[in-house]
Amino acid sequence: MKKLLLLVLSTFISHPLLADLIRINQLGYAPRGSKVAVWCSKEQDTLKYFELVNAVTGKVEYKGKAGRAAGAYGPFTQTSRLDFSSFTSPGQYYLQTAKAKSPAFLISDNAYKGAADFCLRYMRQQRSGFNPFLKDSCHTHDGFPVYSPDTTFIPVSGGWHDASDYLQYVTTSANATWHLLAAWRDFPGVFSDSLQANGLAGGNGIADVLDEAKWGLDWLIKMNPRDDRMYNQIGDDRDHQGMRIPKQDTNFYGRGLERPVYFCIGEPQGLLKYKNRATGTASTAGKFSSCFALGQQLFTNIYTSYADSLGHKAKAAYAFGMAKPGVCQTAPGRSPYFYEEDNWTDDMELAAASLGKEYLSNALDFAHQEPVTPWLGKDTARHYQWYPFINQGHAELARQVKGPQRDTLIRYYREGIDRVWQKASRNAFYRGIPFIWCSNNLTVAFAIQCYWYRELSGDNTYLQLEQACFDWIFGCNPWGTAMVYGLPAHGDTPTDPHSSFTHLKQYPIDGGLVDGPVYTNIFKNLIGIRLQDVDEYAAFQSDLAVYHDDYGDYSTNEPTMDGTAVLIYLLAAQEHAAREKGYTVTQGGITRMDSSHKEIALVFTADEFGEGLSSITQTLKQGKLKGSFFFTGNFYRNPLFRSGIQRLYKEGHYLGPHSDKHLLYCDWKKRDSLLITQQQFTNDMHNNLVVMQELGIDTGKVNCFIPPYEWWNDSVAAWSANLGLQIVCFTPGTGSNADYTYPEMGKTYKSSKTIIQSVKTFEQQRAGKLNGVILLIHAGTDPRRRDKLYLHLQQLIKYLKQKGYRFKRVDEGTI
Repeated sequence: MKKLLLLVLSTFISHPLLADLIRINQLGYAPRGSKVAVWCSKEQDTLKYFELVNAVTGKVEYKGKAGRAAGAYGPFTQTSRLDFSSFTSPGQYYLQTAKAKSPAFLISDNAYKGAADFCLRYMRQQRSGFNPFLKDSCHTHDGFPVYSPDTTFIPVSGGWHDASDYLQYVTTSANATWHLLAAWRDFPGVFSDSLQANGLAGGNGIADVLDEAKWGLDWLIKMNPRDDRMYNQIGDDRDHQGMRIPKQDTNFYGRGLERPVYFCIGEPQGLLKYKNRATGTASTAGKFSSCFALGQQLFTNIYTSYADSLGHKAKAAYAFGMAKPGVCQTAPGRSPYFYEEDNWTDDMELAAASLGKEYLSNALDFAHQEPVTPWLGKDTARHYQWYPFINQGHAELARQVKGPQRDTLIRYYREGIDRVWQKASRNAFYRGIPFIWCSNNLTVAFAIQCYWYRELSGDNTYLQLEQACFDWIFGCNPWGTAMVYGLPAHGDTPTDPHSSFTHLKQYPIDGGLVDGPVYTNIFKNLIGIRLQDVDEYAAFQSDLAVYHDDYGDYSTNEPTMDGTAVLIYLLAAQEHAAREKGYTVTQGGITRMDSSHKEIALVFTADEFGEGLSSITQTLKQGKLKGSFFFTGNFYRNPLFRSGIQRLYKEGHYLGPHSDKHLLYCDWKKRDSLLITQQQFTNDMHNNLVVMQELGIDTGKVNCFIPPYEWWNDSVAAWSANLGLQIVCFTPGTGSNADYTYPEMGKTYKSSKTIIQSVKTFEQQRAGKLNGVILLIHAGTDPRRRDKLYLHLQQLIKYLKQKGYRFKRVDEGTI
């Protein structure tokens, strides 16, 4: 449909209208992040100024000076960067010049919300064994061992198909598994739980990304069935005999429906015409080990015995690699294409850094053997030659060591980034990634290295380079197309990828990252490529690089499982950063919203007492405000409060949980000491949500909660994230939460007059005023407190309005 529409439009659009273009990130921009578009021209023009226009009102909101004339790039004669980073107001906008207008785009904290979860759809669709998208099973007969001391059937069904073919590699699957595990570890609040472990509908108390990572781990365990047995690959390029849906297993290997399973021998392999250049087992063993080690850390409090088993396997796999250093490349067959991985010390470094303190010395030794991933700054490399494209071990290790050792690891990252920057700084797209096969995979991996460098060092020197890589994936590139199927939904994205799902059945492959542009000379020399349709991007192809949204182009338009998994980590980082810039986060809980906006959230909690509910509701109605209410299951069940709760919900206030039984989660004096288990937490929260549902409250829209006693720790925050809930709490220092005190408590008691003065003092003396503050008031208090703060709520609201503050529901300001 996209191709037909473009062909029709091309008959009505004259060339001059296409001479100038503005390329943007179609997914949008974070308000406080780097925001750059690229102006491109096929004429010799230069650009002096540009305008940012509100797409709703048509009002010019910002005028900016265009960046220096950056010269020709790809199909364009002149290019320039349009930097509007200083503009931070959320909204829908477009950029315009005298001859060009960009598509509309979003500036919002929520610009990337849900994108990481969206890309998980592709990972589930790539599942081998039971496939939840097809609701059917495939490749259940894998497989028969080759190059192995084993001679009988090896049960290795499971895992993910590598790309649009159905080969399966530990090399890429382990890298994907690690990134999914790390994404949940580093950004648990980004992910939701809406599916079972098998990928079918229905939450199971575990974030969907962690379910997907476990799917990968379970397959890796099968491929490493014993301490002295390690397999690297299922199938070979005999698979490449036409497109088919995966459940249509075909006998290509002479053994019925069984496929070959390649044993890691540490020597060259290849059953047919071609062989690889394997020299050892460490590259594969290190990947096994790091996945098992990280899995042990994350599953310890979920599946204890499973985690213990992973811990044993992590150390055994590391020993397997140490016994035979070198690379374990994937095996080719009838064609010369395979993953030509030539490095292995990075894999062993990551493994050693993940195994514990006793391995740190080994990790440092490995780190010094490959300080900079060799492709960084180069113009070319063989296919997957320096995989997994960046050294994750440097970041893992830098978080555990101090002083000069840490500084050295960070310097290694900077040196690699600077090599790319020397090339990227010469063009307007800040493009320094070579256009080799799977250039998009290199792009997202490199963006993550930039992100880790910035997080570890606090140095923002390469922030725009990092963002340019991200923007490139979502449309700020010469072709003006996003490289992820279906993301964003309103954008120009692949519609005709090299995939059997779309080509044979028109199934969407939501979230799949395609390979990306390749050098034109590479494209011209690949075997078996023939475009099926008219090239809608013909005007943007060049002698530098090509990209085709065409089923026939397996080099630029085939989605890959491992690239998508790495993108999921990057998207999670972007969503996390967009939400948390300007926010205050304590122990994983948001205690202050965006401090750059003059907005306040009024939140109310209750467990035992609720006599102030009617008064609060009436005051909010008079002030035309929406509040956020967090009640325990005890409160929701109390028939005395039922009508008041239902009125709140009807009038549009946010209703959330506060735990079912008002549990104390952790010790008052030792915050890291838990007083409950994860299962107890999950059961209690489930019961709280159930009683809310019984009152007619749509808990599908519940996305945040206030912990009982307003007391929690990092572990509880992670458990909450597993359930799709973000912890929020009052902003310390305002004092409003002291309204539960009563005179008999002595010096702890705070009168309403004292509390209101505390709020005013906070507003007058803090640099950030009350911007983003969360004010907590109890909906009811002990009868011994006769001076009820909620009776002074109207007075407090009037003061805050006079000071220019706006009010919003807390779920709108933090999620």
